[in-house]
Amino acid sequence: MRDQYYEHLDQIVDDLVIIIDQVRSAVALSTEALLNADAIKAEQVIESETKIEESIDEVEERALILLATQQPVATDLRQLVSTLRMVADLQRMSHLAVHVSKIARRRMPYAAVPAPVQPLIRDMAKVADSMIGSASRIVSNRDLAAAAELELEDDEMDRLRKELFRVLLDGEWDHGVDTAIDLALLGRYYERVGDHAVNMARRVVYLVTGELPIS
Repeated sequence: MRDQYYEHLDQIVDDLVIIIDQVRSAVALSTEALLNADAIKAEQVIESETKIEESIDEVEERALILLATQQPVATDLRQLVSTLRMVADLQRMSHLAVHVSKIARRRMPYAAVPAPVQPLIRDMAKVADSMIGSASRIVSNRDLAAAAELELEDDEMDRLRKELFRVLLDGEWDHGVDTAIDLALLGRYYERVGDHAVNMARRVVYLVTGELPIS
């Protein structure tokens, strides 16, 4: 009976990693839609949200059932509590990918990001992708060293967002107010993706050590 219980716990972790990878793909695809004015990819991301939500609901339900029926303690309890927090982060990351795609779709047939700013947005997307990939490995391997390194990637994301604001507030900006608003939102979306990846890493630290790292 206990063997089956631990199999369920392991399966929850495996499914979490699968969802993280689904979210990573959605964020990457939304960036391609954004920078290339690709309507098909934008719709793919928007439609993928339902599948991701269903996967999240399944994991959440299984975690709640184990909490209710097995009365876990110590590390097992922390794993289930961490799972419930992490699926909330994944849900929000999925929403953020959809927000990026909707900005892309709204500006079509033109690219929502002017050519001079595309390298900066591309860098933010690259950091976000790396952070999600790191979160996947951290959750899978309970890698505390990688969790600490993820904080450094978050610092880089913050730097890039500040650079984006510097460009938007530059007196030479000539791409209009609406475009500036879109870019300010996009900067926030990518930053929040990174924040949620960091949250997940911190949940792993809590799972392993029993203590939440100081923000």
